[in-house]
Amino acid sequence: MSFFSKISEGLKKTKEAISKKLYKVFNMKALDDDFFMELEEALLSADIGVAATQNLIEQLQDEIYERKLTKPEEAREALKELLRYSVDFELDDYSYPLVILLAGVNGVGKTTAIGKLANKFKKEGKSVVVAAADTFRAAASDQLEVWGERAGVRVIHHGEGSDPAAVVFDAIASAKAKNTDVILIDTAGRLHNKKNLMEELKKICRVVGREMPNADFRKYLVLDATTGQNAVAQAKVFSEDIDLDGIILTKLDGTAKGGVVIAIAEELSLPVLYVGVGEKIDDLITFDPEAFVNGIL
Repeated sequence: MSFFSKISEGLKKTKEAISKKLYKVFNMKALDDDFFMELEEALLSADIGVAATQNLIEQLQDEIYERKLTKPEEAREALKELLRYSVDFELDDYSYPLVILLAGVNGVGKTTAIGKLANKFKKEGKSVVVAAADTFRAAASDQLEVWGERAGVRVIHHGEGSDPAAVVFDAIASAKAKNTDVILIDTAGRLHNKKNLMEELKKICRVVGREMPNADFRKYLVLDATTGQNAVAQAKVFSEDIDLDGIILTKLDGTAKGGVVIAIAEELSLPVLYVGVGEKIDDLITFDPEAFVNGIL
């Protein structure tokens, strides 16, 4: 299945939730107050969020004025351009050795995302080692071992309750010894109000910075798309403690709240890098702005 097909299928519930409303909006007779009220309601129903929706509508009104648009169908194309622009970030290519740390609250799918990323890089011909730094959840290491076997990558882990930073240290040592291209770090789920856990995350980052100062170090937050605007709130809090480089959005196929991608981009200026659109090992796909917008509109 092509990327476009996968993301279209993943956005099926979101599109179903707003398609009738958008059909009504873009078949109205004029670009009047009623048009913008209906459009606002449609965008909010996709969980784009109040701030992002208001910003988009203001930008659309400016476009309509400057380009002298008169038809709702013309406004539709202008909106698609604005949406694409809002989620299209200029991203640096990876360099190697590459270290990717995944953080997030419990239950968002970090461990599964690690396994799928490991598979992605392995398919691209990169050597990969995974640091099982979630030492609090008893089954986390076992789960990673399963994913590691599926992807054919090494997994470094310690006993339950051990120091997560020590696991990362050992994974880095292993990577150095074997000239490994990619180190993936799984971390324990943590709530923003658990100061000790947030400090632990910072400690892991310090270990990476000290032991691999020349590595390309990326810090990604994993969010569950089904939580909608709560995902935006989580991202705001985590970004206060660690310098995030982007978002991995899981469970996009299970929600009608796919518009949260736009809210994240608009309110946090953070790119969504990968989206989860299924449970298979290759169902974590690189985010594509044009396919995403076409999947909604």
